[in-house]
Order: sequence, then C-alpha cells, then structure tokens
Amino acid sequence: MADDGKVFWERTAARYDLSMRILGGPLGSMLPLVAEEVAGLEQVLEVAAGTGLVTRAVAPVVSELLATDYAEAMVAQLKQRVAELGLENVQTRTLDVYALDAAERFDGVVAANVLHLVPDLDEAVAAMARVLRPGGRLVVPTYCHAQTFSARMTSAVMSLGGFPGRRRFTLDSLQEALVRGGLEVRRSTLLPGLLPIGFVSGQRVVDT
Repeated sequence: MADDGKVFWERTAARYDLSMRILGGPLGSMLPLVAEEVAGLEQVLEVAAGTGLVTRAVAPVVSELLATDYAEAMVAQLKQRVAELGLENVQTRTLDVYALDAAERFDGVVAANVLHLVPDLDEAVAAMARVLRPGGRLVVPTYCHAQTFSARMTSAVMSLGGFPGRRRFTLDSLQEALVRGGLEVRRSTLLPGLLPIGFVSGQRVVDT
C-alpha cells in the first residue's frame, strides 16, 4: 500500500499507548462491545492491531486470533504485549490490509480505529469482506472526526501536528462504508468522547 502515513506509525509506535490516555476515552466503552461482537467465534483476524490494546480484549473470547499491523514497530510492541499477557491463542504478523489473502477465511475481522486512515476506504472494506466466511462479522469501531464541533476542532489541531488522517467520519458515513461493501449492519452506536467512536459492525450475508 502506498501510504506515507506508515512512516508516522513507525515513528510513534513507542508512545502510542501514551497518546491513548488523552484521546482514548471511549476505549473503555468500546472494548466490551468488540468482545461481545466476536465472542465464541473460532478464527478471528485483527487488522491494524497496533500495540494490542484491542487484542487483549478479543483474545480471551475467541479460539484463535491473528493480530496484524503493517508497521513493523507496532508489531514489535504488539508481540511484547501478547507475550506479557500470555495470550497463547494469538499469532502476530506484519501485514497490510490490502495484502490480505482471499484464500484465508475468518469468522470475524476486527479493524479498530483505522478506516479513517486508509488510502482507499472502499477497497479496504472489500479486502476484509473477502476474507470473511458467509455470516462472518466485520467489526470497525472508528473515530468520528466529523461527528461534533469539538471533534472537528480536535481533528484540525491533530492534522497540523502531522496526523495522517484521510477522511473524517460521522456515524452515518461509517455505516454507509460497510453497506457499500455489501455488508448488513448488525450494530451501530456512538460512544462519546473528545473524539467520539462510531461503533459499527456488519455481517457478510452472501458468499460472493
């Protein structure tokens, strides 16, 4: 994937968790919802796992989890967290969402707080949908930078600091991205915060 933002994430991986103490307010509400959506699934893929903040919530409720990120520095942090927590059902891999192998199939895909960053939104959703088994679930909680006035102002300040955002979502536009990808929306709710998170999940209903 041609993405200059990768340099940003390689550079900031070591301090990512610290930044989440400022902007990650909605995470406390988001993580239980993610766990609910994938609970009991056999094989789950996590895209853009970062340092494993979501991984730690998903791993205990699924049989197998493949946690991935395209930034090698993030994967290094991820591996360390997986080892420290003793998450024996988790494998880690450096992987770009656009390089997902359609021959690999999963019961669920989790992509938290990444869709506002990807260069090609529709292709990213399509790539994740392709690796879902029929009936599989795509869980995409995402910061909604355009949802409120304070979110728009915060987003503008972040962009001045070099944050590699590609688009600003509302809850409605996030749902629309899944619908365009041929998914049926299962759950949609807004989690308030300085940057609110749109919690949206979809289901693959037709094997295309």
